[in-house]
Amino acid sequence: MVTGGAPAPRRLGPVGGVTHLRALGTTVTLAVDRHRTLAEAEDILRDELDAIDRACSRFRSDSEIWSLYAHGRAVRVSPLLHQAVVVALTVAERTGGAVDPTVGLAVEALGYDRDFAAVAALGPALDTAPTAAPGWWCVELDHRRRTIRLPPGVHLDLGATAKALAADRAAQRIASSTGSGALVSAGGDLAVAGPSPPGGWAVTIAVDSTGPLGSGPVVAVRDGGLASSSTVVRTWHRGGRRLHHIVDPATGDSASEHWRLVSVAAASCVDANAASTAAIVWGERARGRLEAMGLPARLVRHDGAVVTVAGWPTDGTDRSGSPPMPVDASR
Repeated sequence: MVTGGAPAPRRLGPVGGVTHLRALGTTVTLAVDRHRTLAEAEDILRDELDAIDRACSRFRSDSEIWSLYAHGRAVRVSPLLHQAVVVALTVAERTGGAVDPTVGLAVEALGYDRDFAAVAALGPALDTAPTAAPGWWCVELDHRRRTIRLPPGVHLDLGATAKALAADRAAQRIASSTGSGALVSAGGDLAVAGPSPPGGWAVTIAVDSTGPLGSGPVVAVRDGGLASSSTVVRTWHRGGRRLHHIVDPATGDSASEHWRLVSVAAASCVDANAASTAAIVWGERARGRLEAMGLPARLVRHDGAVVTVAGWPTDGTDRSGSPPMPVDASR
């Protein structure tokens, strides 16, 4: 559930402890409502982030996902990679292919072929024209044997869904292990679990969490997930052309920039992320589709106009409780 800034005299509950770290090529924020649990919660978070990176990273040749490209046959995988691929394929089906994990080579061809911090901001024109993704249906999954087979020339990009999955897993595990309410945000993918502070977790919606705190509205998150996707933070230029990291699987090119920022609340971070990313790809059709799905969402056009659907609250600014935590859309 997401609501607007809490009206006085009700206060957004105090946060017991907050920490920030860098992982998965982005900023990760952890908050717990009991300060004494922060150290244990951080250990759990780091363990989950390391596990998802070792399983799913397309930027390290020793990650498990790279083993799928070397054989051309069915490969038995770990429970975590199996779960991550199942999640990615489920998201692809539910979004009608708007969020498709088989865009791996398309993303690389656009120049995003390494950790974003190492991607050159300026570069020569692309060597080849973008091509459509092969399609999520070509991934062969055997649930009983826990094997995955990819056709030759198909690479997966699990970056978006894997971060959301990591946030969900970490928040649930922290809450279960410590008994504390927990908030985990990984580059715009936010999950909460366990008891929330009175009034909910105060969260600032920001395009970039490194910007000023007052640069976005404040919402209170009590359960489930919240995700934001943007076309204006992770950008680079090739041959004078501006590109961004959200790829339209139908074209293999950066999605058209109808929206600069989309934020969605859902029952889980994975569900919220699927919808916010798909909305960027859907463009002007996103408003009607999110409304039909009943998902509260805030969409910001490139001219700055704000559209809200399905009960997303009016932009709030109440900060009477503990300082809100910025949730960026830099992923």
